[in-house]
Amino acid sequence: MRQALILRARAAHVVARVLGGGALDEALRIDGERHGRHGLVDEFAIGAVREALGLGHLIDPLLKRPLKSRDADIRALLLIGLYQARHLDTPPEVAVSSAVAATEALHKGWAKGLVNAVLRAAVTDERVLSGTARNHPAWLVERLRQAWPAQWPAILAANDTRPPLTVRVAEGHGRPEILDVLAARGIDAHAHPHVATAIVVTSAGVKVAELPGFAAGFVSVQDAGAQLAAPLLDPQPGEAVLDACAAPGGKTMHLASLCPEARITAVDRDPRRLARLSENIARMRVAGSVTVRPLDLTTAAFAEPFDRILLDAPCSASGVIRRHPDIKLLRRAEDMAALTGLQRTLLDRLWTHLRPGGTLLYATCSILPEENEEQIAAFLARTAHAGELPVALPWAQARSHGRQLLPGENETDGFYYALLTKTRT
Repeated sequence: MRQALILRARAAHVVARVLGGGALDEALRIDGERHGRHGLVDEFAIGAVREALGLGHLIDPLLKRPLKSRDADIRALLLIGLYQARHLDTPPEVAVSSAVAATEALHKGWAKGLVNAVLRAAVTDERVLSGTARNHPAWLVERLRQAWPAQWPAILAANDTRPPLTVRVAEGHGRPEILDVLAARGIDAHAHPHVATAIVVTSAGVKVAELPGFAAGFVSVQDAGAQLAAPLLDPQPGEAVLDACAAPGGKTMHLASLCPEARITAVDRDPRRLARLSENIARMRVAGSVTVRPLDLTTAAFAEPFDRILLDAPCSASGVIRRHPDIKLLRRAEDMAALTGLQRTLLDRLWTHLRPGGTLLYATCSILPEENEEQIAAFLARTAHAGELPVALPWAQARSHGRQLLPGENETDGFYYALLTKTRT
């Protein structure tokens, strides 16, 4: 019993970090380093963050006054308790009593009465949350309605689901053989219908590190949509390839695996993320063809031009909310101007480092037009000797420029791809 309360308190600390503006992945990493990763902490924290906006509509009217910022862990405990009762089929009385008891593990016994009163009222509240729109920020719902008038309800619904575990099979290793091994271990999985390297694992609770071939580098975790980048860029032997904004390295590893004879430079300005990239490259045994450099691409210069450039641009991440539900809490409408400005700067800057006749793949994990086809349209309009190549993804959504994958559709997250070429001068 004591252990369960400690785990709830740990999850509350994770959620409180997110409520205070921190990233969920980072909060879980910090908790895991301190105490060891635990499935129940992940379940409570990720679930409470995913449902935080909707559950908040039930909690807030029951609070006599808003909780102070220093008591974000108590709000987190309320969210976790209500998440348990409404989404995990936990008996309401158990969800309430567990949350009340966990206040002691947070060293905030004064909050017992508050947690008890609010949760007892909330778990029996018969109001129906008016759809998934209430579990998303209003500004994002409105942008999605405008951009995707037919698809926006399905996008919101997909955002609130648990995504499957998807892995990429490394070059030289057979997908059928990996599927056979998974089946022999009682793990349900299937080949992705459109992405030749992707396997979708549908069994719940599968630990990544225990997947057959993971430690040896035969498989790596990567959404099927993200696995499209390397084949679309199509590096060739001897070519100089730049992977911009490369960390944590999934696309870098795929590029190096796809064409070991290419000379790949992987760049990111965050040294800590680059360290993780280097670890992943070593595990996948592709280090020999990759040079890792910490650089700010808005000011960096390169001695020689590149034949191919992958710009996986910083963006709203509106296409990967189901994997990163904290985006719904952290992203603001006012962030968009800075993000689109940075995308424009990076496009213009990297274009000067592309060899005539070379190819640049512009990619985002966004589903918002201002970051995608509108960004490319503006770039083509202002840039001499810039042309567009077709993106060979007939099963993805065709846009005025490039192709768009929507979250949950075709078993991928939401990604955008546009392929540009510099005509010879």
